[in-house]
Amino acid sequence: MSRRTTWEDNSCPIARAADVIAEPWTLLILRNATAGTTRFEDFRAQLGIADNVLTTRLAKLVERGLLTKLPYRDGGRTRHEYRLTKAGSDALPVLHALGAWGDAHTSSENAYGPMQLVHCACGELTRPGEKCDACGKPLVRDDLTWRGSWLSEGEIPLADPVGW
Repeated sequence: MSRRTTWEDNSCPIARAADVIAEPWTLLILRNATAGTTRFEDFRAQLGIADNVLTTRLAKLVERGLLTKLPYRDGGRTRHEYRLTKAGSDALPVLHALGAWGDAHTSSENAYGPMQLVHCACGELTRPGEKCDACGKPLVRDDLTWRGSWLSEGEIPLADPVGW
């Protein structure tokens, strides 16, 4: 079911952002893309999302510039993968903040602990930003991993946006 109202021209930046990312499944698709998922089949399997909903959400994320669609060959067939753009990768603080809020104000017996951002250069926890909270060095996306929360174990590197 789609909204009857669009907020894309609203004066409030929260309303404009909600217009892009507040639909059901969109934040989870961005989370998985940030963790390196690129293919339709993988999004579907990881999220348990219906094909028609996933198709619609991916198309909107491409249209709004958070993902880009790149062709690849699968046997004799051309398929597409979905890669983060700079705008998509810039959603990391939003995802991190929602994860922190969810850790603080919701609970689940299946949780693996809080969603944490690790600065690999020093091995310490940090928050999205320009500098590491622990060592003060500039944060480079290649030096960051996610740990905990929705992951079963270990750490995963953040996916690089297209063009980096």
